[in-house]
Amino acid sequence: MARVVSGYRPTGKLHLGHYHGTLTNWIRMQDEYECFFFVADWHALTTRYDDVAGLQEDINEMIIDWVAAGLNPEKCVIFKQSSVPEVAELSLYLSMLTPLAWLERCPTYKEQLRELKGKEIATHGFVGYPVLQTADIILYHGEFVPVGEDQLPHLELAREIVRRFNNLYGDYFPEPQPLLSPIKKLLGIDGRKMSKSYNNAINLSDSPSEIRRKIKMAITDPQRIYRTDLGHPDICLVFSLHELYSSHEIRDIREKCEKAVRGCTDCKDLLAERISDFHAEFREKRTQLEREPGLVGTILERGVEKVRPIAGATLREVRRRMNV
Repeated sequence: MARVVSGYRPTGKLHLGHYHGTLTNWIRMQDEYECFFFVADWHALTTRYDDVAGLQEDINEMIIDWVAAGLNPEKCVIFKQSSVPEVAELSLYLSMLTPLAWLERCPTYKEQLRELKGKEIATHGFVGYPVLQTADIILYHGEFVPVGEDQLPHLELAREIVRRFNNLYGDYFPEPQPLLSPIKKLLGIDGRKMSKSYNNAINLSDSPSEIRRKIKMAITDPQRIYRTDLGHPDICLVFSLHELYSSHEIRDIREKCEKAVRGCTDCKDLLAERISDFHAEFREKRTQLEREPGLVGTILERGVEKVRPIAGATLREVRRRMNV
């Protein structure tokens, strides 16, 4: 069975972008591939090195969200990145052969420099995070990586690093292939990429009242100023979310918008109701999991027991090939 490797930075409770962009894909894959899913806590430090007080709580919240959404620790391996020190050693070796120019052209590096102005993130760890990301994948000989279209440049950089290693030291690592998410980048209520960092996210665990509050703040069709103005749903953030949550009535929603039969406020109320109903089962499951003490620790311990032998064998072979 082919092996999938992927991870997520622990930023606490997950939002709709995580769910549609990653989690639904992971849940499907656990029945089709051998899946290794890890908590990328070292990656979290690339932008949160000065704010670590809540890191462990964020890890717990994310794992609970994963399981509540449908990830099954009996079907996939769930572990914490920092519990496998071999990944840091492999990252060090890869950094020796990765040109700085490759890292500086990474789209996410440039985007984060723009978006997080005022925060010092031009650090060695942040610039070099694609190297660590590559180590995360190839340490376990990952063959496939689930990604969105915006993450394809990251994976191609990992493939370049792999090719360079194989050219220098002989073919050993497979070049990881992308498994594209069917959902494109989901936008937050302010029109930017949905992110906790931008404070524009709707969390999976948000209550119905909190969902309504956030949806009311969402931007809509900028060309529709008055209630009687004809709408343009294809440029409306709220309509794009309706396409995910109201697909069975999307034609009616489109028509009422275009003909100004329904106003933006009513359209938002309907969307909030659809989102709340869709994730009701998740919220119930999450509440149950929160009552199980030690659940997250047990899941992570079992996961790392499965991956450490693989990591150790990989490092022994890398050291042999690099004569260190």
